[in-house]
Amino acid sequence: MKIHQLSLFLENSPGKAVEPCRLLARAGVNIRTLTLADTQQFGILRLIVSDWEKGRELLQQAGYVVNVTEVVAVEVEDRPAGLASLLETLEPSGVNIEYMYAFTFGREGRAILIFRFDRPDVAIEHLRAAGINVLPDVEL
Repeated sequence: MKIHQLSLFLENSPGKAVEPCRLLARAGVNIRTLTLADTQQFGILRLIVSDWEKGRELLQQAGYVVNVTEVVAVEVEDRPAGLASLLETLEPSGVNIEYMYAFTFGREGRAILIFRFDRPDVAIEHLRAAGINVLPDVEL
């Protein structure tokens, strides 16, 4: 199952990261996970939120340029070689990982990885065939 992720550019200066977070909070949109990548001039804030359509609309109305991308959430054992084993499962598929990020809270002995694949449907097929748990948005 694919999950919708919101991505927006932010100026890399004090206080800029709080503005979209505050906007979402005031509207009751929960941020489930995020990552922020930066350069000297700007950053890309990637968010998975409880209601991506509402989040996108709010952010766009506030003047942000919001890109919606499909990502895949995968559960993996939180142990040495957990990630390596998962990546080895994907290797024969020829799928490219454009980026990924992870978090471990709330799941005993398990981590959740968020992937942006060049061919998400092929990746999902290979992951499921290997018995790897691909998470729907509701579970995340």
